[in-house]
Amino acid sequence: MPFKDHFSTVSDSYAKYRPTYPDELYQFILKHVEDRDHAWDCATGNGQAAVVLANYFNRVTATDASAAQIEKASEHPKVNYQIASAENSGLPENSIDLITVAQAMHWFDFDKFFREVRRVGRVNSKIAVWTYGLVKFDDDSIDSLITNFYEAKVGQYWPPERSFIQEEYRTILFPFDEFEAPEFHVEINHNLDSLINYFSTWSAVKYFIRENGYSPLDELKDKLKEVWGNSETILKSRTPIYLRLGKVH
Repeated sequence: MPFKDHFSTVSDSYAKYRPTYPDELYQFILKHVEDRDHAWDCATGNGQAAVVLANYFNRVTATDASAAQIEKASEHPKVNYQIASAENSGLPENSIDLITVAQAMHWFDFDKFFREVRRVGRVNSKIAVWTYGLVKFDDDSIDSLITNFYEAKVGQYWPPERSFIQEEYRTILFPFDEFEAPEFHVEINHNLDSLINYFSTWSAVKYFIRENGYSPLDELKDKLKEVWGNSETILKSRTPIYLRLGKVH
């Protein structure tokens, strides 16, 4: 399966505006990981998960098939960035204690990736994959505009793999001994510009612009202004994170 590159052209924005993950998520994963020598952060993007893992592991290998993403990734002395696909990491056999995939597994060839996970995983190794849903605010009028934009305005431009996110990763066959996981949340303080900048990283927005020659975000921003108030006003968003965590060997 060829690499589906939806984000290299927005790697700058991706690094700036994609959400970071709560410490509670990492702590839940880590309490199931006995050995902490070597972690593999697969499809690392801007490296945000990799640099957190570096606080807990002797070394982290962070791979991404996109050279543009790797170029923008956060540097850390314990993180080794490599350009590689999820299905062919180049890592040695039996070398990894924890495999993580943040907001990316829906793009993979699942069977090939899981074979690679089994190949590189050590005894007692774990795999943690997670995705996040649609951003929400404590304001129905704002949420309604965002949902309508997501579904009606750019809905047809989402790649088909987006359905796995909508299904909270539950429809992906996860062939590992799985641990029950709670739902986590990302909480972010947004002004209107930061929210629009986040939406600019969506693959559906990118494809809408390519097909129509203009950005749908201008119209969305105008509508949001009517209910947001002062565009510099800070509002807290809350986005659900769905985690699947399993024992590889």
